[in-house]
Amino acid sequence: MSGSTRTSAGLDPRRRRILYRAWHRGMRELDLIMGRFADAEIGAMSDEELAEFEQLIEVPDGELFRWITAETAPPSNYDTPLFRRLKAFHTHDAPIHS
Repeated sequence: MSGSTRTSAGLDPRRRRILYRAWHRGMRELDLIMGRFADAEIGAMSDEELAEFEQLIEVPDGELFRWITAETAPPSNYDTPLFRRLKAFHTHDAPIHS
């Protein structure tokens, strides 16, 4: 089970593929980060944003996780508005579970 809360019904093939890949990265933490972001945003992403998200999906898990958690800074070509939205999407000021 992926954990996705969104159905792929109504999405074009490219968005379906991206949504699937966002939930099946290999590192469970990134599945949750990328997958939840994709669930929320995939329907409204522009073609340019889809291309940027596809590039992020190709980044090795450990490296991408360090960028998202701010352990290391991403290279400038990955530090895009979409990446910053992804990173901000998972910023919590309070416990996730209550």
